[in-house]
Amino acid sequence: MLEVAILGLLNESPLHGYELRKRLSLLLGSFRAFSYGSLYPNLRRLAEAGWIVAEDDPADPIGAPGRSRRKRVYRLTAEGKARLAERLAEVGPDAFDDEGFGARLAFFGQTNSDIRLRILEGRRRHLEERRDGMRAGMARTRTRMDRYTLELQQHGLESTDREVRWLTELIEHEKTPQKEK
Repeated sequence: MLEVAILGLLNESPLHGYELRKRLSLLLGSFRAFSYGSLYPNLRRLAEAGWIVAEDDPADPIGAPGRSRRKRVYRLTAEGKARLAERLAEVGPDAFDDEGFGARLAFFGQTNSDIRLRILEGRRRHLEERRDGMRAGMARTRTRMDRYTLELQQHGLESTDREVRWLTELIEHEKTPQKEK
């Protein structure tokens, strides 16, 4: 998930580590808590794979207060662009779960329509199964729940219902032929 997010952001433009960290937090914040300690090991791994390069920023003055070297700018390589395209074309269970779906959705603009549709449909099936399980669990335990637990369960069920409706709308939109501009 983090690999897709990093490659996707760097595909938009080269970024300093700090800028990349901020953009990842904005991108992933609504879907998962982002651990800053995981960024730099991932950047190192992506660089070792040849998918990104890290270069000194020539516009950054050496000797700025508290720093002994220039900022590093991370840029996607041609191999990185190919890796991103490969990852965005993958459709599997990790594209449907809460964590993976959020990262994939953020880069739908870079994803083919047929892949978007398969991911949306897979996510909807995933949530429908979750919703059915929630309903069955509530039916079995309703009499043993206190008012607050029941409210919490109901809130989760309503949230899942809303997301299923939203996904259905996105799927219908994706299936509707877009007019040429």
